[in-house]
Amino acid sequence: MTDPSEPKPVLLSKHAKHLVRFLHLLPARLSSHDNTRSTIVFFAVCGLDVLNSLHLITPQLRKDIIDWTYGGLVIPRDNEKQQAGFMGCRAMLPQTEDVEVLECMRKYQWGHLAMTYTSIAVLVTLGDDLSRLDRQTIVDGVAAVQHADGSFSACIDGSENDMRFVYCAATICHMLDCWGSVNKETMFQFIMSSLRYDYGFSQELEGESHGGTTFCALAALELSGQLHRLDAATLERIKRWLVFRQMDGFQGRPNKPVDTCYSFWIGAALRILNGFKLTDYAKNREYILSTQDELIGGFAKWPRSSPDPFHTYLGLCGLAFIGEPGLNDVMPSLNISMAAYANLNQLHEHWRGTDDLKQLRLTGDATTKSTSSSSPLISAQ
Repeated sequence: MTDPSEPKPVLLSKHAKHLVRFLHLLPARLSSHDNTRSTIVFFAVCGLDVLNSLHLITPQLRKDIIDWTYGGLVIPRDNEKQQAGFMGCRAMLPQTEDVEVLECMRKYQWGHLAMTYTSIAVLVTLGDDLSRLDRQTIVDGVAAVQHADGSFSACIDGSENDMRFVYCAATICHMLDCWGSVNKETMFQFIMSSLRYDYGFSQELEGESHGGTTFCALAALELSGQLHRLDAATLERIKRWLVFRQMDGFQGRPNKPVDTCYSFWIGAALRILNGFKLTDYAKNREYILSTQDELIGGFAKWPRSSPDPFHTYLGLCGLAFIGEPGLNDVMPSLNISMAAYANLNQLHEHWRGTDDLKQLRLTGDATTKSTSSSSPLISAQ
């Protein structure tokens, strides 16, 4: 009989089996997420990596996942908009030889920043060398969806533009080691204009501070080499806002309930700022494990709720941040394991030694001056 005074164990093998199932079958309750299937593959594959269980993906399945991922790659023709990148599903790839149908569907095939980020992350995690990617073309696609205010849309047509896609743009450019004509200066200005009076970041201008978008803002600054432009006082106030999001687990906004995923969003933001040590590890762990499904594995948003791939992966990352035994460490700003990040750095070294170095290692328009808080609501103290 389990001693109730003993800390709950993390059911590593059950979580691994739970994630493997999503690589074979999408449950009916998640059918509405079919158009973002690439993100589910990301949660499953990267979750298995954090669990140190990539060996559960057989060599054939690994090949199938890599080939399926590349199957969503869009490469624009000369007469088309710069819309390179990965799609989230294959609904726009009909199995037909009808030229008229294929040309019609072509008009709806374009890369999506979130799907491009997660697809590249999956490929890197599975050890692919990314040799099938035209990195410059993909980054051109990223630049094509940047707005004059520095924000980014998810895709070339029909999408909102906000901090989520600023983050995705930064991850893609960082992972591909190429910024091309992406304007890092206006991106920085958009991020700083979204810093609110309480020193959290909002999703868009004049929005409410939010834990997820605060992570996106800080990670984008770090990945673009611009975090140093925030002065020490501003960084400390952001850190304070983040630390105050802990109840037992973490909440995304003041006066909201805690949620498993914020153990990553807030935890990773604090890791970027070297402030995670200010949190209560035991309370954080206790909350995450209260959402653990002990029958089928996985983590849920709240206790006594159904587990899902999103909260399972981010719950595991939250546990990795506190040094849970059996879990691989996570690189906070890219949200991949440190092992995958090491693979990525090896690719960068290889690319930098090739003849296309001059073309690809463009640095955008960032300056290096230090910048204080530019919140439009209160001045920096």
